[in-house]
Amino acid sequence: MDAVWIVDDDQSIRWVLEKALAREGFAVRAFASAAECLRALDRDAPRALLTDIRMPGASGIELLQEFHRRRPDTPVIIMTAFADLESAVSAFRGGAFEYLPKPFDLPAAIELIRRALEEGARDAPAEEHAGDGLEMLGQAPAMQEVFRAIGRLSQSAVTVLITGESGTGKELVARALHRHSPRAGGAFVALNTAAIPRDLLESELFGHERGAFTGAQQTRRGRFEQAEGGTLFLDEIGDMPAELQTRLLRVLSDGQFYRVGGHEPMRANVRVVAATHQDLDERVRQGLFREDLFHRLNVIRLRLPPLRERREDIALLARHFLQKSARELGGEPKRLSARALCVLQAFSWPGNVRQLENTCRWLMVMAPAQLIDARDLPPEIREAAGAGTESATSAAAGAGADTAPDARPGTPAGHGDASGVPEQVLRRGVGTQGTPRWSQLLGREVAVQLAAQAGAAHGALMHRLTREFEATVLRVALQHTRGRRIEAALRLGIGRNTITRKIQELGLDAGADADGDGAGGSRNEGP
Repeated sequence: MDAVWIVDDDQSIRWVLEKALAREGFAVRAFASAAECLRALDRDAPRALLTDIRMPGASGIELLQEFHRRRPDTPVIIMTAFADLESAVSAFRGGAFEYLPKPFDLPAAIELIRRALEEGARDAPAEEHAGDGLEMLGQAPAMQEVFRAIGRLSQSAVTVLITGESGTGKELVARALHRHSPRAGGAFVALNTAAIPRDLLESELFGHERGAFTGAQQTRRGRFEQAEGGTLFLDEIGDMPAELQTRLLRVLSDGQFYRVGGHEPMRANVRVVAATHQDLDERVRQGLFREDLFHRLNVIRLRLPPLRERREDIALLARHFLQKSARELGGEPKRLSARALCVLQAFSWPGNVRQLENTCRWLMVMAPAQLIDARDLPPEIREAAGAGTESATSAAAGAGADTAPDARPGTPAGHGDASGVPEQVLRRGVGTQGTPRWSQLLGREVAVQLAAQAGAAHGALMHRLTREFEATVLRVALQHTRGRRIEAALRLGIGRNTITRKIQELGLDAGADADGDGAGGSRNEGP
């Protein structure tokens, strides 16, 4: 029996995994399609399966289902380059052992396979999830952790507390938790506790009997009753008044409540998902939030990262929102130029994903051409992005900044070129017309070094500068990909063996590990 089977339509992925696993002592068999794998399954079976999710013909999810029907004890690891919520949920609901987004770090993948072989198969029944489109997008490691959590919670009705800044998508996560839970057939009812007047909030939550107060001319069902059998989402729970915190605690403890003015207890068969942008731990310490209620809500806590912590997702999200806005407004989706995307990625996004979506809607209406340039962006974003990168670029410019050439004629210093891109953003790597600024700085450095040799016949300047150049490029590329060497090699246009050899030659392993961006850090975080 082969120990590990690999299924992927990408020959390079199969080759790399096959060689890496063989070096670790595994018996390996690779297939280009699910059909080939299933034909082999008629005669043999692996101890573990590693499969891509999107392939010509049958998908990895379909292969996963067939394996669980015919070989339920085989752990299956799902790989995908399409890092979205639907993929993660489908994988976990189908009974996958783990979900591995591409590109991944080879040692991390090997360690995951070892764990799958050690822990044995999962017993969850195979079940295909037919989604109706993507709910959330994100390739950043922090968002992948959120997707994994939703997948693992898909068969649970446990109480969840979602934390994160305004605009990070807390209600989207709550809806996803409901949609992929056993209560998906029930109602999803949302209530923003900060948006309801204090004297009406109790009635909104628990309902009221006729005549309970002035104006109560008929009995009214509250949100708990409306969400019966489903999920109640309580947004901005940190702003709930103290007296209502007590009533909510009783519902969570006893599963019962009374309507305002009522005398008969009502049974609450509701899953509560709460959310807040505030630090509830601090509010508990200040006596503004009940500690016992906090512990009741804080069974599972999901933290949503702000957009500035997942800048690698900005391009993906912006493209999605531009397409969405085009459908809503009736037109062709607009595209972002490299300069415009650079500015968006330099911006801090205090309003997070919601602000990015609103900006894309604004661009669909206001940008004059199909290709959105930096000059078309809202001025507050251009200006703030330039200010936000000034301190970062001043360190990189160093002494060379004092001797940098003046701004182009007609362009105020620090305000960028005619395209509207701030000068500081251009210095981050977006090329300009003519000689790039970094080449000018390099030329000055070479001149200084040659002058310092004072007429020496021989020197090692070319060798030393070449090493420094290569080390800088590789270090920045690895930081950009969070230590993922394969992705860094693809981004730079060099071979995988080449980047490994260069890292060893230039001694970057130790430095990368010390910064948490090398192999050690990335393997712990996952791809």
